[in-house]
Amino acid sequence: MEKAYLDTAIGVVEITGERGAVFTVGFVKEKSENSFSDSGMVANAKTQLEEYFEGERSEFDLILTPYGTAFQRGVWDALQQIPHGKTISYLELSRKLGDVSAIRAVASANGKNPIAIIIPCHRVIGSDGSLTGYAGGLHRKRFLINLESPVHQTTLF
Repeated sequence: MEKAYLDTAIGVVEITGERGAVFTVGFVKEKSENSFSDSGMVANAKTQLEEYFEGERSEFDLILTPYGTAFQRGVWDALQQIPHGKTISYLELSRKLGDVSAIRAVASANGKNPIAIIIPCHRVIGSDGSLTGYAGGLHRKRFLINLESPVHQTTLF
């Protein structure tokens, strides 16, 4: 397993992957000394995330392999269609996926996204425009939305 860390303004990001694909991107309290390897697709992801945090990248070009159920992967695929600098509500996302009654399942899948930032679960907000739920903490969600667009907008994708 390849592993890399990136220090950001909102904490340490851990990136894991193997065989040319990224498996996870998430916030951690500290860097682990075990199994550290900064190479291949993980190194590429680290570079692209650095560019993102510097405001130089709005799209990622990586092979992603998030592990989850077919439903979760469908939600994560839909998240990747939300344009940089835009937001969408959980209700709109459920509608886009074809079942507004699945809003809780969509929110749950969104919260279990194993590849934060790159699969932009932070772009999903409440129907009233509020910043509801984010596994990394609402302060990080606010930071990421502001990084992408100082004037955040809601849009369908």
